[in-house]
Amino acid sequence: MTDSDVHTRYSRWWDAYFGVIAVAVAAAILLGDDHPLWRRLLAAGVIAAMMLLHLALGHRPARGEAYGAVLATVQIVLFAVAVALVPFATWLLFALIPMMFVLTALRTAVPLVILVNLVTPAIDVVQAPRMLPADLLIALISASAGLWLGFWIHRVVEQNTERGRLIAELEASRAEVARLSHEAGVAAERARLAGEIHDTLAQGFTSIITLLQAADPALRDERLALAVRTAKENLAESRALVAALAPAALSEGSLPDSVRRQAARFTEETGTPATVRVTGDERALPTKVEVVLLRAAQEALTNVRRHAGAHEAAVLLAYAPAAVRLVVRDDGRGFDPATADGFGLNGMRARAEQVNGTLTVRSDPETGTTIELEVPA
Repeated sequence: MTDSDVHTRYSRWWDAYFGVIAVAVAAAILLGDDHPLWRRLLAAGVIAAMMLLHLALGHRPARGEAYGAVLATVQIVLFAVAVALVPFATWLLFALIPMMFVLTALRTAVPLVILVNLVTPAIDVVQAPRMLPADLLIALISASAGLWLGFWIHRVVEQNTERGRLIAELEASRAEVARLSHEAGVAAERARLAGEIHDTLAQGFTSIITLLQAADPALRDERLALAVRTAKENLAESRALVAALAPAALSEGSLPDSVRRQAARFTEETGTPATVRVTGDERALPTKVEVVLLRAAQEALTNVRRHAGAHEAAVLLAYAPAAVRLVVRDDGRGFDPATADGFGLNGMRARAEQVNGTLTVRSDPETGTTIELEVPA
C-alpha cells in the first residue's frame, strides 16, 4: 500500500470531516448576532465555497503535489476572507490544518500550516490590535498541535505503507513456498515413476536382450538382430527417463540427427523409404521443445508404419527465425482426423500445447496424410 493508496482509501472520511466542521462553523456564524447579517451571510457563503471546492477538487492522489499546494493556498485565501468578515470563522482551523496534510506532502504542509495559523493574527493587526497577543498565543498553540498531529498522521501512513509492503512480500513468499512445495511433490512423483520404470521396463528390456542373444549369440538372423537393436534403444529410452526424463536419442546428437535416425529405423523396419530434409539455420532449442518435436516425428512415423500402407514417407524439419516446423507426409490410405482417436493425435496435441505449439492434420484417401507441428522457439 502506497501513500496515495492510503489517501484514496480514506478520502471520503476526510471529506465528511471537513464537511461537518464547515457546516457547524457556518451554522454558528449564521445564528450569531454579533455582526451584521450581510457579513454573516457572506462569511457563510465563503465557507460554502470552501466546502464545495474541497469536495470537487480536493483529492491529491488524482492530481499532484503542485496542484495540491495551489488548492491549499486558495483555501487559505478564502479562509482569510471568512475570518475578516466574521472572526468566529477561525474555528475552521480544525478542518484546514488536517487538509494541508491531505492535499500536500509533509515538506509542503508544514509551512502551509504555519501560514494558515498566522491569518487571524495578521487580520488582528488591521481590525483588532488589542486581540493580537491572545490570538498569537492561540496561533502558536494551534500550529504546534497541528504540526504534531500532522507528523503523527504521516508516521501512521508510513507505517501502514510499510505494513502493506510487508504483507505483499509475505504473500509473495507464501506463493513461492507453495510453488516450491508443488515442485517438491512433482520431483517426488518423478522419482517414484523413475523407480517404477527402472524396476519394470528397464529390467524387462534387459531380459529380452539377454534371451535373444542367448538364442543367437552372433545375431546372424537379421530379425533377431533388429529385435535386439530395438530393445536396446528402448532400454536406453527407459534409462534416459530414469536419469533425466529426456529422450535418449537427443543425448546422442542434435535434433536433426535424431530425426534422421528415426527415419532410418523406420525404413529398416518397414522397407518403406523415408527421406529427411532440414531447412533454415539449425540452432539449439530448449530441451522441452526438442522432446516434443522428436516425439511427434516418432509418433507420426509409427502411424505410417501401422496404418497408412504408404509407399514412401517424407519428413521436413524447417527452422524459421521465430519458430520450428516439423512436417511428416506419406502417400498412404489416409483417415478421418476428426474420428481418429487411436492414431496418437491426442497425445501429440497435448505435447504441442505444453510448448504453445500448433498441430495440424490433413488426410484423405487420395493424397495420404500430412501432420504438421509448429512450435515457437
